[in-house]
Amino acid sequence: MAADTDLPEVQLDSANLYREETFTDRRAGSVRRLTPVTPGGAPDPSRPVLFAGQTQLLTPAGILPLTFEIPAATLEEALQRFPEGVRAGLEQAIDEARELRREAASRIVVPEVGAGASPGGGKIKFP
Repeated sequence: MAADTDLPEVQLDSANLYREETFTDRRAGSVRRLTPVTPGGAPDPSRPVLFAGQTQLLTPAGILPLTFEIPAATLEEALQRFPEGVRAGLEQAIDEARELRREAASRIVVPEVGAGASPGGGKIKFP
């Protein structure tokens, strides 16, 4: 059993709390409204309300979950901007996949040290 000191101490930032509400049509996705609150739970009008969208797209590789911020001041505006948020989230996911592919393609394959001197040597190892 690990000692208590080995565990990370996780604390919430009481100056940055939000109440979360979820709105969904149970078909295309959902919009989360994050309302800033004080440590006592009262609305905090000094900070802006945030909106985030969530949806899933079916791809040949399986389901791709998308989460994205929606720049909006009201729920109605967030609902209107949901489609452009999906497009932006999908473009970002595609860009990230391309970058991962580039990184994987640029890795150098290094043979095992002393590969020619031992039986079974010469196997390629990937970093």
